[in-house]
Amino acid sequence: MKTTPLICFVFAICVITSCKKKIPAADNTEWRTYAGSKEGNRYSSNTEITPRNVGQLKIAWVFSSNDKDSANRSQNQCNPVVIDGILYATSPKLKLFALDAASGVQKWMFDPAKQDTSKKDDPLAYYKVSRGVVYWADENGDNKRIFYSVGSKTYAIDAENGRPISSFGKRGYLDLTKDLGKETNSFVSGTTPGVIYKDVLIVGTRVAESEDAAPGHVRAYDALTGKLRWIFHTIPHPGEKGYETWPDKNAWKSLGGANNWSGMALDEKRGIVFIPLGSIGGDFYGGNRKGANLYANSLVALDAATGKYIWHYQVVHHDLWDRDLPANPNLVTIKHDGKTIDAVAQITKHGFIFMFDRTNGKPIFPIEEKPVPQNGLPGEEVWPTQPIPTLPQPFARQHFGVEDVTDISPETHALMLAKYKQVKYNAMFSPPSKDGGWIFPGFDGGGEWGGAAVDSESKIMYISNSEMPWAQVMIDVPKNINDHTMQGMGHAIYNKYCIACHGAGLKGNGTSYPSLVNINKKYNEEQVSGIIANGRNMMPSFKQIPADEKKALLAFVLKLPEKEPANRQIAKEPVSDKSANIAPYVMNGYNRFLDKDGYPGIKPPWGSLNAVDLTSGKLLWKVPLGEYPELTKKGIPITGTELYGGPLVTKGGLVFIAATKDEKIRAFDKQTGKQLWEAKLPAAGYATPATYAIGGRQYVVIACGGGKIGSKSGDSYVCFALPAK
Repeated sequence: MKTTPLICFVFAICVITSCKKKIPAADNTEWRTYAGSKEGNRYSSNTEITPRNVGQLKIAWVFSSNDKDSANRSQNQCNPVVIDGILYATSPKLKLFALDAASGVQKWMFDPAKQDTSKKDDPLAYYKVSRGVVYWADENGDNKRIFYSVGSKTYAIDAENGRPISSFGKRGYLDLTKDLGKETNSFVSGTTPGVIYKDVLIVGTRVAESEDAAPGHVRAYDALTGKLRWIFHTIPHPGEKGYETWPDKNAWKSLGGANNWSGMALDEKRGIVFIPLGSIGGDFYGGNRKGANLYANSLVALDAATGKYIWHYQVVHHDLWDRDLPANPNLVTIKHDGKTIDAVAQITKHGFIFMFDRTNGKPIFPIEEKPVPQNGLPGEEVWPTQPIPTLPQPFARQHFGVEDVTDISPETHALMLAKYKQVKYNAMFSPPSKDGGWIFPGFDGGGEWGGAAVDSESKIMYISNSEMPWAQVMIDVPKNINDHTMQGMGHAIYNKYCIACHGAGLKGNGTSYPSLVNINKKYNEEQVSGIIANGRNMMPSFKQIPADEKKALLAFVLKLPEKEPANRQIAKEPVSDKSANIAPYVMNGYNRFLDKDGYPGIKPPWGSLNAVDLTSGKLLWKVPLGEYPELTKKGIPITGTELYGGPLVTKGGLVFIAATKDEKIRAFDKQTGKQLWEAKLPAAGYATPATYAIGGRQYVVIACGGGKIGSKSGDSYVCFALPAK
């Protein structure tokens, strides 16, 4: 057919108009940083894999580090990076390795255990968590480095050969327990990687959640030398903005926490780093930390070059529910009220998305301060209101009532309804009490560290969401004042450090908080001492416990015979009473609401994938994510499972996500939420996948670490691709 000049002209005008209306997506064909880009969006511009051909995906390669430990529930939550055809990632024992990203063939491996001879006899020392690494090269493309953390050490590793760079920091690493403004013996560890701005490495840390937590200050180091560039005090010091909000003017000396453990996002053009922070140490009782507790539970914007404060917004005031900001924020450009706005969006554990203008912190949609219950424990001063965004719509249910109790069977419903009624309060932000309250979404979200993905073109956010109720019941801290034996003093120390996770009877709660009953049949005194000192998986280190107290604690948990009298100082002054910061109340354990078969005690979905339009604020769709095949066979619709790990979204039209307890990775149509593909994994992929292209072929890779919530452990990375042409 012959085309007339007029038709050609009209067609050209239409194309130009279309291009003006559409903001082009970033060219993200590699996976250069944690979360895919410094904007934190888990977005890929790759288009080879599409809804039409995703069903043809096959395994391209599998890499195993050969260091899983099923007996001790090792994990791997790493989101790898891919630069110039090389994949960099970590193993369950936190070895760092480089692979040919097209074939999975190993190029080199760095083993931190061989660097620290003091831990050579401790096989459990490196069972911590690493969610990713940071890549950096100087302006000339030289000095290629990988920064990654092993506990309290952040190493600088030569990206070419896997060797530590001895000129960096202290013989190749930073000691994260230093440069905090004060010395600390409390737990400090790097988990989620920070970001690089020019030649500045900005890092956060995981710290303990008890009253003796280390400070959570954010620090920045010279990427070449390891010298400290700047520090931002997350509990403000005298003369700093926010200090005036603390009734206790010595809080900066006595308190810790308010740390960044969940990642950051960087507006590289403006030089602004966006940092989500956690709660103040002492999660569930705030009688010793009165006030709103700035900058805890806040999204903070800082000048990336200097650490200078720009703005902040506190998402939870005076947190009593462990509502840390759980993932890096997402940077997105949207149209709002006829204007183009560069925004930052932050997901939360309680299922909300807070959105702000990233230049000044003004909310994109109105946020209302709503009154909340005030029935706090004696000595507590509950903050009267909490901020609730009017939009975007929540991606998680916000209320757990009688009508929501599971009805998977009449018998189960009756049993769980009776269990439900044992906990008194179900309103969001009900203060912790001895009568108990429901935390819903639970302590692990809602939104969690897997984070959200944002499509650069449509501005749609994709979020994995767990909907598991947890019971929060407080008890008086037992004192054991009249028992001056080693066992008695050890019990008092246990009440101070261990009771919240392992319970008053040492019975724990599931695999996440294992029972310590008869632990002497599994570990000897030296092994338990090593676990206490170094931590393992999600258990932090308790190396701050003095030697005499540690000896008493070991005597209690291992039921050791009374070889010697208790330390007289401990006997005169019970451990649980030593510090004014030690709370008089403690939670009786992290208690998921599970039925006798281990299923959540709420009506499904128990886990879901959600799509939210960040322009309109509307929830577009929600689909169950994960399956219990035995329930499906009974005719029960797919329920979803508890989730750990996040999604990625592609320009090619897909959302990829693993995260489920059923050990699968799946692909969904990003427009409709329809599942298009799934594949079985060797272990659960409790991590976020990465995707990249080499020679025009697109790959999708996932770390299969398992280890959480009863899942078997794994040590492999599985990579998928379409059949080679």
